[in-house]
Amino acid sequence: MSLINRSFENLRLSELDEDIIEVRLNRPERLNALGRGLLADLIDAFEGLNNDRRTRVVVLTGEGRGFSSGADLQESAGPGAIPGSEGMSELGFVYRYQEYLARAVLAIHECDKPVIAAINGVAVGGGLGLALASDVRIASEDARFGAVFIKTGLSSCDVGSSYLLPRIVGAGMASELMLTGRIFDAAEAREIRLVNRVVAAATLADTVLAQARAIRENSEFGVWMTKKGLRSGIDAPSLRQAIEMENRTQVLGYFTGCMTDMRDSFAKGEKPVWRRL
Repeated sequence: MSLINRSFENLRLSELDEDIIEVRLNRPERLNALGRGLLADLIDAFEGLNNDRRTRVVVLTGEGRGFSSGADLQESAGPGAIPGSEGMSELGFVYRYQEYLARAVLAIHECDKPVIAAINGVAVGGGLGLALASDVRIASEDARFGAVFIKTGLSSCDVGSSYLLPRIVGAGMASELMLTGRIFDAAEAREIRLVNRVVAAATLADTVLAQARAIRENSEFGVWMTKKGLRSGIDAPSLRQAIEMENRTQVLGYFTGCMTDMRDSFAKGEKPVWRRL
């Protein structure tokens, strides 16, 4: 069964355009808080999309007024409530639950398909983590952000924020946001480069779709290896190491035949029709 045709309790999947899939968090009454069911659906959806040949770009957004308000603090749970926690002590269960939250973030971040976060409202705590895990972030003017983990009495180093946030906004700004846990608006998010752009709420969907189409226009190999190369380059120990990886990727890409397609199309004054891998 196609992933699009699967029924998820807490998500809605739809095809916005050819090869462009929207994943919509669907707990609007809880501002799309990350309860056990939504986490399970997110993991299943993104692990499935990662292996779906037809999907080229994924859009992640939320139903209603929120993108995601983070972990559902009103949800009661105990050992056995999540996979692998059966029969565990409270300590073991809490650790497994923390890993489960992080697994959803990893599923987004490690998906080979580019993920665009269409941030339509509040994105705090784990919701901020979902946005940070995405490749491109476009926010509506209504969006609000916050690394609010510290407000629960715990550390603000949660669901990848200690790794992703300083790489996006810089160590100094990340320190301020994580140590205070303050809420900030879309304009400030753009100023500190947390989001790529801010648009009116009424134009968010069209802006995100245009971005997804611009990515889809490129070759399957080119988009795939660009995402992998960017992730690898961020953690490269030196410029030389990054260039060595780039060299191998470009040589491999030459043998896909896509560069020949581009040359032939350019000679005819046409857009290339990329061959699939």
